[in-house]
Amino acid sequence: MSKLFTPLRAGALSLGHRVVMAPLTRMRAEPGDRPSALMREYYTQRAAKGGLIVSEATPISRQGYGYAGAPGIYDDAQIEGWRAVTDAVHAKGAQIVLQLWHVGRQSHPDIQPGGAAPVAPSAIAAEGYGYATHGPVPFSMPRALERHEIPPIIAAFGAGAARAKAAGFDGVEIHGANGYLPDQFLQDGTNRRTDDYGGPIENRARFLLEATQAAIEAFGADRVGVRLSPSGTYGSMSDSNPQATFGYVARQLDALGIAYLHVVEPRIKGTQLIAEAEPVAVRYLRPLFGGTIIAAGGFDGAGAEALLEARDADAVAFGRAFIANPDLPERLRLGLPLNPYDRATFYGGDARGYTDYPFHDRAAA
Repeated sequence: MSKLFTPLRAGALSLGHRVVMAPLTRMRAEPGDRPSALMREYYTQRAAKGGLIVSEATPISRQGYGYAGAPGIYDDAQIEGWRAVTDAVHAKGAQIVLQLWHVGRQSHPDIQPGGAAPVAPSAIAAEGYGYATHGPVPFSMPRALERHEIPPIIAAFGAGAARAKAAGFDGVEIHGANGYLPDQFLQDGTNRRTDDYGGPIENRARFLLEATQAAIEAFGADRVGVRLSPSGTYGSMSDSNPQATFGYVARQLDALGIAYLHVVEPRIKGTQLIAEAEPVAVRYLRPLFGGTIIAAGGFDGAGAEALLEARDADAVAFGRAFIANPDLPERLRLGLPLNPYDRATFYGGDARGYTDYPFHDRAAA
């Protein structure tokens, strides 16, 4: 029997199978950063009985934006739109958690409130591009956060979690991966602070752990997940000893009793899949984290099955395959061919490349 299609418990989340929809930035929100009816259709299409969806990354504040068109969770006015999404997903028998996001330095004044500089642990620029309303813009030089500015950002993670709960989500996930703000605090290539949020691993991990604790206070530890990318280099990320840094974080998160750890494997370089790359991060984190581990990073069905059989992870998150295949779990279960994805429609736009991918029955017909 396929391991992918056996039940799994992740904290308070009871899943019927282990095919998880990964968080995918699609930039289809309405004005006011509210979830749209089109977003509701998109998530409803990809909801299936027993499944788990991790929502697209959702900023906890206007300052947390690097991609115009992303939906927010920083205002009570956004709750109603999200409630329409969660109600629809639950009606299909699936569960959904909201990914909480602050991009930190991966932004530009054209995206920031009042045209301000992006913020970061230290004034070190990242390579890459954000998305303003007028198109892509290069990440700009950030300013270093003052010590007194940090607690309000941590509190915003808690407030976002509380709004997610009010909107009917089954939990939340802290986006601590991909070079965003918690990751910027964590890795010593981006954190040169000399206060109690910089220096040794224990200090650099403090922001991520406090943001996680804030979400726990709003939702409960068994409904909070954390996403990490120990091998990621996107956004000019680096650490002098990633195994020690991320190993420490894994042990601390294990002690908090969170629902799951979501690990991005080093199988994506920029936008390219390195298919032969081995899933190494989960192997050294597995002995340090006793809860559920979800692995992500360009897996196909066979690769996911092998990872689960090796017991290096408990579930696998699929991204681009879920974009193009709203019925992905069923296709994997039956060994059906997959629709190809259209990269040009990933970020922003309308229903094209978003809600118009065919289900297998329609494709066959």
